[in-house]
Amino acid sequence: MRPEVPEARRRRLQRDLLAWYGARGRALGWRQTRDPYAILVSEVMLQQTQAARVEPLWRAFLDRFPTVPALAAGAPGDVLLQWRGLGYNRRAVALHRCARQLVDRHGGAVPDDLAALRALPGVGPYTGRAVLAFAFGHHVAPVDTNVGRVLVRAAAGRPLRAAEAQALADAMVPAGAAAAWSHALMDLGAGLCTARAARCAACPLERTCAW
Repeated sequence: MRPEVPEARRRRLQRDLLAWYGARGRALGWRQTRDPYAILVSEVMLQQTQAARVEPLWRAFLDRFPTVPALAAGAPGDVLLQWRGLGYNRRAVALHRCARQLVDRHGGAVPDDLAALRALPGVGPYTGRAVLAFAFGHHVAPVDTNVGRVLVRAAAGRPLRAAEAQALADAMVPAGAAAAWSHALMDLGAGLCTARAARCAACPLERTCAW
């Protein structure tokens, strides 16, 4: 069952976190675009690689393969060469297959439907929700370790099963701010609400946190 967060506290959490993100959020390249393909590429790269390492390689990859059809038409060796520095080459292979499937089944466009996204090679529930939220503004939230930790502490005040965390994350998305909200949760979990040494005194949610 999804934890219930009183509306007044939910609104305060949303307001305070979005204000903090507006002032302190990381200005990563993929956060400056709504291009579904560029966001999909970034999310696949970020699956097992840190953001600081991904960003310059993401830009270079898009310079070489700027569109879905361009990637689909690329030779496998060229794709792997452009992936160099990211590691876990199976992600590059899956992304290449994904581009070819997008051309074959979706006219080269990234779909805005979770089931269709999850049917693509290399796209799981997290990546699918990330594309929907960041590219299309759908009111869904991808839940990774950092996001889950913030939700447990700040919103629920108790441990959550995976399904509960996902349901709560989706329910907490503010109207019209799906991308900013999830980015804010990620940044808070990565920078302040960490697993071992949470910096509660610096947290924008300190006054409303349920932990």
